[in-house]
Amino acid sequence: MMIQIQVPKSPWEIVHMDWVTALPPGGDKSYNSCLVLVDSYSKTPMFLTFHKDYTAMDTAIIIWNKFISHTGLFQNIISDRDPKFTSALWTNLHNLFGTKISFSTAYHPQTDGLAERMIQTLEDRIRGSVLMDQNSNTLMVLPIIGVH
Repeated sequence: MMIQIQVPKSPWEIVHMDWVTALPPGGDKSYNSCLVLVDSYSKTPMFLTFHKDYTAMDTAIIIWNKFISHTGLFQNIISDRDPKFTSALWTNLHNLFGTKISFSTAYHPQTDGLAERMIQTLEDRIRGSVLMDQNSNTLMVLPIIGVH
């Protein structure tokens, strides 16, 4: 089923989300992945560090504490079919808050193209920062390039 993308009327109304995984571990909690959230209205990104083994509940709590508590509830999330986002927990949360989650398909990844492009930009920045300083830890570089 094809997703019809709506045009947002205000910031953080529609959010694109996707993961950057397989980062070298770093930081106090050995983060090794990053969740990319992009506002469809302003194209503003937000990057949250994670550990790939975090559960759907861990992910929901971190998004609530570091994202929704600052921006307010969104109306729609556009994401790929990551198991964390297709879980019963996420379905129940969206039903509770009256928000919607739209999933891209394997054959139409451009549906989540905004997040995909931001991931490419993030990876380019990481690569550039690490190349400039061979001794740098990838996750030590993330705050410098705008990752929280």
